[in-house]
Amino acid sequence: MLALREQFGTVEQQRETATAGMWIFLATEVLFFGALFVAYSIYRMYYTRPFTVGSSDMNLVLGAINTAVLITSSLTMAMSIHSIAIGKQLRTLGYLLATMLIGAVFIAIKFTEYYQHYMDQKAPGINFVSPDPMARQVELFFVFYFVMTGLHAVHMIIGIGLLSVLAARTTLGRFNPEYYTPIEAVGLYWHFVDIVWVFLYAIFYLPGVHK
Repeated sequence: MLALREQFGTVEQQRETATAGMWIFLATEVLFFGALFVAYSIYRMYYTRPFTVGSSDMNLVLGAINTAVLITSSLTMAMSIHSIAIGKQLRTLGYLLATMLIGAVFIAIKFTEYYQHYMDQKAPGINFVSPDPMARQVELFFVFYFVMTGLHAVHMIIGIGLLSVLAARTTLGRFNPEYYTPIEAVGLYWHFVDIVWVFLYAIFYLPGVHK
């Protein structure tokens, strides 16, 4: 079923407008996360050792697994777009559901990490204990960690919600090779969220590896 809105003259015009709108939205997201990355970098420059101490408490294995999980989800998301472009609706639905499942696995692992940090008394402002002489600065590292990875997790949950809508519309036959703009738009969003995680993994997990 072709869903051409009345304000557009052609499907191509509608697709280009939707894509441009998503890129503009992602640009605002870059500014949002970029400000947090800059703030983190400034504090890490001043408190290099405490931030490295905090990083050494990260679960490197779970972080690496989650990185691999999200990279895999980017592949299944890309395959869903390819599948609908060639008219394979059932295959598209399968890839969308797989992407949702993989995203849910990421969230489950992430919240497992949060629980571990809480049990290890690394939850800033709630349950934080550190024997380090610069404990307050180590706690600041965990403030950045929980805020930035928490915001990322919220974006993931939103993405899973969007994918569920796409899966339902795919089941109803709303997409075909002539019209699958929403899948492309959500695909851009999903890839962006995945890329953000790669940077989060690099700044929070890797500095403490050689401590």
